[in-house]
Amino acid sequence: MAILKEKVTDIHHWTDKTFSFKTTRDKGFRFKNGEFAMIGLEIEGRPLLRAYSVVSPNHEDHLEFLSIKVPNGPLTSKLQHIKLDDEILVNSKPTGTLVCDYLLDGRNLFLFSTGTGLAPFMSIIRDPETYEKFNKVILTHTVRTVKELAYYDVLNNLNNDEIYSQVTQNKFIYFNTVTREKWERTGRITEWIESGKLWESVGVDTFDPKIDRVMICGSEDMTFDLKEIFEKLGSIEGSTKVQGGLVIEKAFAEK
Repeated sequence: MAILKEKVTDIHHWTDKTFSFKTTRDKGFRFKNGEFAMIGLEIEGRPLLRAYSVVSPNHEDHLEFLSIKVPNGPLTSKLQHIKLDDEILVNSKPTGTLVCDYLLDGRNLFLFSTGTGLAPFMSIIRDPETYEKFNKVILTHTVRTVKELAYYDVLNNLNNDEIYSQVTQNKFIYFNTVTREKWERTGRITEWIESGKLWESVGVDTFDPKIDRVMICGSEDMTFDLKEIFEKLGSIEGSTKVQGGLVIEKAFAEK
């Protein structure tokens, strides 16, 4: 297992708490859309790595990552200050459970995210294979403030994008909510699901565990709250061994 060295080619600070960056991509670095890689910096002569989902789809020639900024975080306190041409360490062996292969094919695919949990879904929604497996792909993103709606313009216009409109074939639906500011849709995603308002708002039939599939990535509380909701509805968790109706990324939600 090798540690690759990639150069930073672009940085975007979304808020004082979140930022994203792009790097070069080694030709030998292969991953499935939805997977994460261990990435980081060399600090005091040693590699310090953390799990980061890859934002960019696997057909792109660069890598992109979305990160929080933690003032005292061993890695993010330094990572948030990276500059163009700085060196990022990337473990050459990505992994993860947020991969469409671990779900049974179905009608609608729901991707539920909070905060930077959006990252793995950015690659999944730009993968042509996703739309071959599902009739509709519904991405929900819940954040505290409007500014934290990372990639808002990209997501809002994906069906009209010159390239990706051919991929999504108008099957993609983007739905966001904000919890601490005025916005057209407020509240936690759990409330939207439990009240049944979500299905109505995105214009799909009520969730059916036999034919609808779920991926969840975000805060630990939200991940396990949603997992419980969907398991009660009848969804069965999938894994690398058995396909199911629901997957979560355990690397970000240990409990």
